[in-house]
Amino acid sequence: MTEKQTATEKIIADVMANPSPAKSMGDPGITPLSPTHTQQNETEQVQPEPSFVVVVAIDFGTTSSGYAYAFTKEPECIHTMRRWEGGDPGVSNQKTPTTILLTPDRKFHSFGYAARDFYHDLDPSESKQWLYLEKFKMKLHTTANLSIDTDLHAANGKRVKALDIFAYALAFFKEQALKELSDQTGGDFDNNDVRWVITVPAIWKMPAKQFMREAAYKSGLVSRENPEQLIIALEPEAASIYCRKLRLHQMVDLGTQTTQNGFSPTENVGSGMTQVSPGHGDRYVVVDCGGGTVDLTVHQIRLPEGHLKELYKASGGPYGSIGIDYEFEKLLCKIFGQDFIDQFKIKRPAAWVDLMIAFESRKRAAAPDRTNPLNINLPFSFIDYYKKFRGHSVEHALRKSNVDFVKWSSQGMLRMSPDAMNSLFKPTIDHIIQHLTELFDKPEVSDIKFLFLVGGFAESPLLQQAVQDMLQGRSRIIIPHDVGLTILKGAVLFGLDPSVIKVRRSPLTYGVGVLNRFVEGKHPPEKLLVKDGTRWCTDVFDTFIAADQSVALGEMVKRSYTPAKPSQQVIVIHIYCSERESVGFISESGIRKCGTLRLDVSGTESTAPRREIQTLMQFGDTEIRAMAVDVSTGRTVKASIDFLSH
Repeated sequence: MTEKQTATEKIIADVMANPSPAKSMGDPGITPLSPTHTQQNETEQVQPEPSFVVVVAIDFGTTSSGYAYAFTKEPECIHTMRRWEGGDPGVSNQKTPTTILLTPDRKFHSFGYAARDFYHDLDPSESKQWLYLEKFKMKLHTTANLSIDTDLHAANGKRVKALDIFAYALAFFKEQALKELSDQTGGDFDNNDVRWVITVPAIWKMPAKQFMREAAYKSGLVSRENPEQLIIALEPEAASIYCRKLRLHQMVDLGTQTTQNGFSPTENVGSGMTQVSPGHGDRYVVVDCGGGTVDLTVHQIRLPEGHLKELYKASGGPYGSIGIDYEFEKLLCKIFGQDFIDQFKIKRPAAWVDLMIAFESRKRAAAPDRTNPLNINLPFSFIDYYKKFRGHSVEHALRKSNVDFVKWSSQGMLRMSPDAMNSLFKPTIDHIIQHLTELFDKPEVSDIKFLFLVGGFAESPLLQQAVQDMLQGRSRIIIPHDVGLTILKGAVLFGLDPSVIKVRRSPLTYGVGVLNRFVEGKHPPEKLLVKDGTRWCTDVFDTFIAADQSVALGEMVKRSYTPAKPSQQVIVIHIYCSERESVGFISESGIRKCGTLRLDVSGTESTAPRREIQTLMQFGDTEIRAMAVDVSTGRTVKASIDFLSH
C-alpha cells in the first residue's frame, strides 16, 4: 500500500502486526467468531461460466514458447500456431525460443527466433547497447521474495524489470494469436471473445502465479476488471488432461519401443485388452520435464466423465534441461578459466549465444548407445578473444587442461566423447531419478499403472533410459508423439473445461494468527495476554488448509472476522504458510508470512452492535481466491488475497 494513509482515513487492525504479548497490550485485532473449520460445497457461490468464442493457451516455457487454440464450437479441433520464421538445424520449430530483445532505449523489439537472429547480426560494438534476455522464466521460481519490482539481467549485464519483460512477451503472443485468429475468421478478432490460458509449473508458489497474472494485466491480455478471462493452468495438469485422451497411435510405449498400433484410431481411454491409456480408477504419474523445472503430478481417473483427482501434492524442482547447459558452462570454465568465460559473456554476448545454440543441437544428439564423438563449433570470436585474453591458443588450453574427454579437432571444433556429454546430463538426471524414487516410495503413490513422460526434455534418450532403469517395469512408460506440444494442447482442453480436475492437494499449509481463550496447562505462559480482564493466548495458528490435504473444486473454507472498531475501513490479515502439515503457533520455525487478506469494509457500516464479515476462501483451484460478505446487511465486501511482497 503506497498511498499515505492518515489515521482518520483508515484504521487498519492488523491481527498479527505485534505478535509478542508485551507489545500486544493494544488492540488484539480480530477475534475469529467461528474458529471451527467449516468446509462445504458452496455451489451457489460459483458464477456462471462467461461465454467465449475461442480458448487460446500460451505455453510460456523456460527455453521455448508457443500458443495453441480451439474454438468453443469445435472443442475437438486444436490448432497449434503457425510455423515460425527462423529455426535451428536439428530442432523442430513448432515453438519459438523464449528470447526477447529490447532496443537500447528499452523498447520492445522482437521475440523468439527473430530476436535471436537480429541480435546475432548486430555489430559487437552495437550489440552491447541492446538488451537481450533468455531463460528468464526461472527467475520466478528461484527468487525467494518475488515482488512487482524484481529485476532481471540482460546478456550485457544491464538490469530490467521482470514484470516489463513478461508483459512484453505476453503482448507479443497476444498480437500473434489475434492476427492468426483474424486471418482464420476473415475479420478483426475481438480480444473480449478470447479466454486466455497461461501455463506455469505446478511447483510454483502463489507469488509466481500471481506475478504471471500481473504481467497479463500489464500486457493488456486481460483487464483487472475481468480476471476470469485469464486462467492459470498447471503444466503437468494440462499434460495429464491431454494424456488421458491419447489414442493408441499417438504415443510410444517405451517397454515395447513401438508406436501402439493394431486398434482402431477411435479407441482410447482403457479400451482394448492391451490398454495404453488410463481407464476408470487407474492411477498414473505425469512427469513434465521442461527446460527449467521438472514437475510431477499423480492423478487418478474417474469415468465415465474422465474427471481427474490429484492423489499427492505436486512435487519436483529446478531440474530442467538448462541444468545441462550450466554443466557445459562449468566445463568451459574448467578448461578456459572462469575469469575468461565471465568476460567473454559480457564482451561478446552474441557469440556466447551462438556457442550455446551450437551446444543445444549436440545436446539433442546425446544417446546412451552413442559411440562417435560430438563436435561443437567454437565461434571465431571465442578463439580470437581467448588468444587476446590469455596470450595463447584455445588448442593450447585444451592440451593443458586435465579434462580428458574433450579434444580439439583440426576443423576448429570442440570434440566431446559421448562419455563427456553424458556426464553433463548426469547431475540433472540424477536429481530427477532421485525425486521419482522418493515419490514412488510414498504410500499414496502405490499401484501406478502408467508414467507419462512429457515436456521437451522428455525427448532425451538418456533421460528415457534412466527412467526405465529406475522403474524396472513397475509402470508402463508412455511418451506422447508430439511430446513438446502436449502441455499446450492440454492447456487448451483445460481452458475449454476448467472443472475437469475435481480434487487437488494443497501444496502448503495456510492459515492466520488468532487469539484464543488462554487455557492453563495447554498454552505456553509466554503467550498470555490479558485484556479487559480476559486472558488470551496470542499467536495461535488457525489452519485454513493443511499441506497435502485433499480439497474439492469449489470447496470453501469459511471464517468470520469482526472489525476492531466500528469506524474501521479496511481489515488486513496476514496469511502464514508452512511445508509442515500441523502447526500450533505462527511463531514456530518453518512458518513464514506469505500473503495478506484484505477486506474492504468501507460503505458496509451498519447499526448492528457487532459487525461480522464472513470470508470464504477457495483452495481447490490453481489459484487461491477469497470473497466476503457482511452478515448483517448481506452486502458483498471487496476481498483480495495478495502474495507478492511489496
